[in-house]
This record gives sequence, structure tokens and C-alpha cells, in this order.
Amino acid sequence: MRADELDHGELLELDSEAGSLKFAGQRAVIVDAVSMGLLRKYLFENFGAIAARTVLTQFGFSQGWRMAEAMKAQFHWTTDDDWRLASMRLHTLEGLFRLEAGGTDPSSEKGAMLIGSYEAEQHLLHFGRSESPVCWTIAGLISGYLSFVSGKEVFALEGRCAGRGDAACHLMARSREEWGRERGDELQFFEGKRLQASLEVSLQRVVESLKIAERKLLSHKRVLVRLTDGVEEPLGIVAKSSLMRQLLDIAQRVAKVDSTVLITGESGSGKERIARLVHDESTRAAGPFIAVNCGAISETLLESELFGHARGAFTGATQDRPGLFEAANGGTLLLDEVGEVSPAMQVKLLRVLQEREIRRVGENKSRRIDVRVLAATNRELAHGVAGGSFRQDLYYRLKVVELHVPSLRERRDDLLPLARILLAEAAVRMRRNIAGLTPEAADQLLRYPWPGNVRELENAMERAVALARGTRVELEDLPEEVREIKTKPEVTLGSVRPLSDIEKEYILAALQVNLGNQTRTAEQLQIGSATLYRKLKGWGVLSKQSSAK
Repeated sequence: MRADELDHGELLELDSEAGSLKFAGQRAVIVDAVSMGLLRKYLFENFGAIAARTVLTQFGFSQGWRMAEAMKAQFHWTTDDDWRLASMRLHTLEGLFRLEAGGTDPSSEKGAMLIGSYEAEQHLLHFGRSESPVCWTIAGLISGYLSFVSGKEVFALEGRCAGRGDAACHLMARSREEWGRERGDELQFFEGKRLQASLEVSLQRVVESLKIAERKLLSHKRVLVRLTDGVEEPLGIVAKSSLMRQLLDIAQRVAKVDSTVLITGESGSGKERIARLVHDESTRAAGPFIAVNCGAISETLLESELFGHARGAFTGATQDRPGLFEAANGGTLLLDEVGEVSPAMQVKLLRVLQEREIRRVGENKSRRIDVRVLAATNRELAHGVAGGSFRQDLYYRLKVVELHVPSLRERRDDLLPLARILLAEAAVRMRRNIAGLTPEAADQLLRYPWPGNVRELENAMERAVALARGTRVELEDLPEEVREIKTKPEVTLGSVRPLSDIEKEYILAALQVNLGNQTRTAEQLQIGSATLYRKLKGWGVLSKQSSAK
């Protein structure tokens, strides 16, 4: 028998009554290529890339070894070379790849050129383009077959692979000595010890991660119970104020549908936390939640980040890369600081929201997406629409439902419960035994207006935990700007001033803040315009203004 004489008619035996299929005299089963691709994906996700490659390589090696053994018993070969070359013919008949003419012997100096590798195809389908060769099962098959035939270890390794963007896959088979140190690291994947070690490392990493997470959760729970007694947060958000309770009620209701939501509010007020709540309470909770800060990325990079790019689309684009819209498929994408997006990018976002499809940079074809889009901004987009810096059609497309997150100064009832939770979390991170706030510190927190909102409060609590000498946060542990806020004037013996002087000083200061607008000043002081006019005239302010004119 010659290698080029092998065909399916001689190799396949089908017994329909017994329900068995034999290939080269050995019982075989038919497994579709996609199933093998899913197995690869499962191994990658659960055990890591090293373990996945080791398993697939050794699986292929054992199968190739068995196939060489079966072929020796099944056929009488003209020469040992025919028996050896039958390997590539067999794998072609199995549908694993197609051989390029003139490159059919991996043991030759030129090696073997493979076209249409099923393994490269499946890797591209599930993971995209790789940085290194991916035909591990095929390399194992050829290695196992040739090792049995030659009676010594032979290892087939790829130099080029369609899975990393090459035109075809190229393999060469050499002994361990012939490979030497050049490809020594890759030969470890054929060894049983490598498989055992890689699986042990993967399992050990998972176990350690679970133990650490369990310890953190237990410690976190104990501290929160001790420090935040009476704080109710069924959704993970402090909501004792009426404004926050109303916001959470609307957020929960809109989460059940797939409408686009615009989340507004001052910087640091917790817009991303509300976005996560909408995702967690939606039917997409099992899918990914991805947030991107549109204001922190340049226009060119933002397009590639959101839509992805094709290889060669621009300098540095060495491989195809999916964007965040594709990464968020089945889940939620938050466009944070959407008010910073350029007009040109606004047009592209509008098209995505309308058509539900994206086009990678450098590609001509469109790709369907299944993503819920949330947008957040600390700007007044309506003013941007009026001024022409923000598209009106995109504004209304984003603002199907608006969720306005109140500032911290508008939700004073939430301030101390939130401060205690943030204090507890900081104490856990820093491993400090902090039992809470002193009355003086708590009172000062309520006096401060918190222009940086929750983010500023979080930083203040972290600072307080770091500086606290005892088990409670004292007034002196708070940031300087918080400590200096005073709601009562300091009065000492001999410093008492006439009330009329204080009134005059305050009214003139208010008038200056309002740029001389008497009507607005009177409204803010809650006095009549005539009263303000009379006081100013009595102090000689109006006559000075008239003479100045």
C-alpha cells in the first residue's frame, strides 16, 4: 500500500445495524468542528491558556500514536516511508486540513504546508486573531503518529499559522535534539508533568482566590454590621432621603425594559453606581457591564475603542480587535461623560443607536449588536443642544428616560449613614480598628456642603481612617476644608459689633456678588425692592454710584 492510494472507501466501515463506525479499523465517532471549538473555549476560560494548550496537544499526540498503530496492523506498506507519509493523507481524509502541493512531509527540510486548518478556524471564531500558532491538536496528532513510526520522540511544531493571520499553517517535525533550545519551551506541552502542573496551578489559583474573597466578605460584613447599625440598603445604595428613594424607584422600574437611559448629576454624585443598579436589576444582569469614559479618550482612539478596528486600519493596528460595543453584547454599555463627545462622533453614535449595528474602523461590513446603552453626564445637554455643540436627535435618542442623581447636599439624610459605610470600607482596606465618628466630627460633616459629592466624602473618610489615633474619627482627623466650615460666628468679649454694621456689610456683599442687580439681591435676601433701595440710599451707595456714572 502506498500513502497516496488511501481513500475513504478503504478506511471507513459503517455498520448501520450495530450503530458503529470504524476508521482504519478502529471505532470512531463523529464530532463536529464547532464542538471542538467550544471545548477549546471551555478549557481556556476555566483552566487558562497553558492548561488548554497542554490538554489539546497531548490529546492529539495520543490519538496520532493510536492511529499509527492501527495503520500498521491494517495495511501492508510498500516502504516505511509510505507508512510515515500516510499520516498527512489520513488527517486530510479526516477533514482536519488540506495539504499544499509540494509541502506534504513535515519531516522534510521544507516541512508541510496546511490549508484550511479546522483548528485555526475555530480559534478565530471564538477568540479572534492570536499572537502565536494555535493548531495544537493537529501538531499533537502528527507528533504522535511520527513518534510511533520512527520509534523515537518526534515533535511537530508550527512556524506559521492561519490562526495568527498567516496565509497558511506550516509545520516541521524534528527530534528533541534537532529542535534544541530554539523551541524548547514548546516541547514542554507534550509532557505529562506539564499538564499536571498547569492544572494544579489553575486549581490552586481558583481556590486561593475564593478563600481570599470569602475572608474579605466575612470581614467586610462584620465591620459593616458593627459600624452601620440601622442603615438599610437593600439595593446596595443608601437611600434615606425622599429624593434618593424616588430615584431608586424609577431606576428599578426602567431597568425591566431595554430603553436607553440618560443619567445626569454633578461629578462624583454616583451616576455610575445608578447605572450598575439599572444593569443589575435588568434581564441583562448575567451579561457584561462595561463603562467607558468618553471624555478621557481622544476622538480617534474613542472610535476604535467603541467600534473596534481591522488589522492595518492605522499604524499600530497589528491585528483585528473587537470594540466595547461587541464586548458588551448581551449586556450593558455605559457611555460616561457623553457630553464630551465630538460632533463627528455623535453622528456615529446616533447611527449605532438607530441601526443597532457597528462597523469596525477599516472595515466595510456591519456587525449586529445586542447592547443596552446607558449614558451619563454632568453637563446640561439641553444647553449644548441650544448652543449647537450637541446634536438634538442624539439628545432625544439618549434621553428616553432621564435619571437625575441628586447632589450630596440635596440628600442630607443620607450623608451620615453613607459616611459610616465609607468609613467602614476604608477601615477594612487599611486593617484599622475604627468604631465610628465622634459627635463633633459627625456634626462637622453635616455642616460642609460637599461640592465633590460622594467621591469627596469617600476620600475624606479614607483620610480620616489613615490619620485616626484612636478607635473613633475625631474632628482633627477630617480634611482642613471640612474642619474650617463654621455656621456660627465667633464672638468674644470686646468683639461684639452693632447689628446695623453687620447688616450693611452683608447686604453690600450680596449686591456685589449679583453685580449690582438690586432686584435679584432683594429676592435672595427675601426683602422688598423698595426696602433695599431705601437702605442703599440711606448708606449713600446710590448717590456714589450716580456720581461715578
